[in-house]
Amino acid sequence: MRHASAKALRNALLDSVNTGTLDEFLLGLTCEELQFIFHDWQIWARDDQLPPDKAANGKPWTTWLILGGRGAGKTRAGAEWVRALALGKQPFAHEPIGRIALIGETLADVRSVMIEGVSGLLAIHPDNERPDFTSSKRQLVWPNGAVAQIYSADDPESLRGPQFGAAWCDELGKWRYADACWDMLQFGLRLGIQPRQVVTTTPRPIAILRNLLEDPSTVVSRAATQANAPNLAPAFLDTIVARYRNTWLGRQELNAEILENSDDALWTRGLIERHRGDAPSEFARIVVTVDPPVTSGQEADACGIVVVGLGQDERAYVLDDATVEAARPTHWARAATAAYHDHKADCLLAEVNQGGELIACVIRQVDPTVPVNTVRATRGKWLRAEPVAALYEQGRVVHCGAFPKLEDQMCNFERTGFSRGKSPDRVDALVWAVTELLLRRISTPRVHSI
Repeated sequence: MRHASAKALRNALLDSVNTGTLDEFLLGLTCEELQFIFHDWQIWARDDQLPPDKAANGKPWTTWLILGGRGAGKTRAGAEWVRALALGKQPFAHEPIGRIALIGETLADVRSVMIEGVSGLLAIHPDNERPDFTSSKRQLVWPNGAVAQIYSADDPESLRGPQFGAAWCDELGKWRYADACWDMLQFGLRLGIQPRQVVTTTPRPIAILRNLLEDPSTVVSRAATQANAPNLAPAFLDTIVARYRNTWLGRQELNAEILENSDDALWTRGLIERHRGDAPSEFARIVVTVDPPVTSGQEADACGIVVVGLGQDERAYVLDDATVEAARPTHWARAATAAYHDHKADCLLAEVNQGGELIACVIRQVDPTVPVNTVRATRGKWLRAEPVAALYEQGRVVHCGAFPKLEDQMCNFERTGFSRGKSPDRVDALVWAVTELLLRRISTPRVHSI
């Protein structure tokens, strides 16, 4: 079917959906036309599963990086891109690409996922276009003569010598010799007018992915697992997705986020994850800590507001991150007093280094019934945080649920006292709370210096 007629058929199908005449439209199609619609990726694909036209700089892209959660449809997107290139299907390719590389973590992965998987190359082709797979030669050969050769990322040297017009790299984030294999592939992408490669992977905070994200010749598509929910088992969504939602592992594996740990940070994702659990039924104390910003308005830092309870087992339980962004004093004061009442806390604990007694005054103006205790820092943020991080190592601090923004700050909190160059307001509030509950006690309102 020619591209012009394919485009017309595609438009007619979409019109029938919009006008509610889909049944009548489908009944009027020939078997060939139905077969085309079934295998026309541009009809079924989401926007993130179709390659962008240009890179951000307006030039043709070299690498299409698809960051997807588990089951988000990234394998299907990669397979459909290779299919279109091998067959010269517009608008993906103007002519067939005769030599293509398929690279996975191992040869077994290439075969089981990229070729023979439910979204792999053999499954997505109609019978008259389907390539033949010869495992002994590690080759897929299309009826038009296009060839895809398979390679293992465990053997970078196998890419020394061959040349290609395109490549599909799957799960780059898991490659053992990622840099070496990637370098060898780049030397081999030298056929045709515009050699290109697609990378389909669940992200991990590794150097090669960071470099690709910064490369102006890379275009990026992102998709969370939830984007492909209609094609996933309901039990998977109800159990696995629900269980890991907003956790470090879930954010990486389901939401396709690249989660960094600073090299010298006091906390790591793994440390926090090991101590995530349920809140006890009773608390000895609950405090709401407030780290007010110096200024207010749109350019102001956030006001850190964290709720932590002391269990009967002498462990601190992080219950809530109620931090508010760029808030006026009355705004963050209302948020802090609301957290106090919602969690039936004992008191508000506010740092007064910047605002002095005005901080307590603002809170009392909003709600004079809330007891306010104040603390003043005499040491740097890093020194105050070190003993709290040690308590995490000892298993004495538990996160009751997931607090993505707080945990991001914790895992990027550096010796400079900043987190990714910004004030660690959430971390400050957390440190004050844990310090108060496990390293110090408040009996009457007064100023503590630490």
